Amino acid sequence: HVQLVESGGGSVQAGGSLTLTCTGSGDTISTHCMSWFRQAPGKEREGVAAIRTGDGSTTYVDSVKGRFTISRDSAKNALYLQMNSLKPEDTAMYSCAAGRQCWPAWDMYGYRGQGTQVTVSS
Repeated sequence: HVQLVESGGGSVQAGGSLTLTCTGSGDTISTHCMSWFRQAPGKEREGVAAIRTGDGSTTYVDSVKGRFTISRDSAKNALYLQMNSLKPEDTAMYSCAAGRQCWPAWDMYGYRGQGTQVTVSS
């Protein structure tokens, strides 16, 4: 049974940084496309960043380009999201997901975590 567990969320002031971690069971992190999604209150969940297997190529939603970095450590079965220059609009529940492909939609991922809350104050 594959489990994904997020950690590292918290409350920071605008301009601050946080690093989120998603730990997976077995070799999930290294054998699947891994993505971070976020959902703010009253808004739809959106994909934030994804990292593919093989070449490890990454993609980001425009609103976080240049500020967020997705990476993984296969030896530790861990996925990371380094978030810099945080803005109040980054406030959301952040969740990781694993899939055979990098799907655009949350519901298309076979494995999904419960999330960790990020709150950015102005």
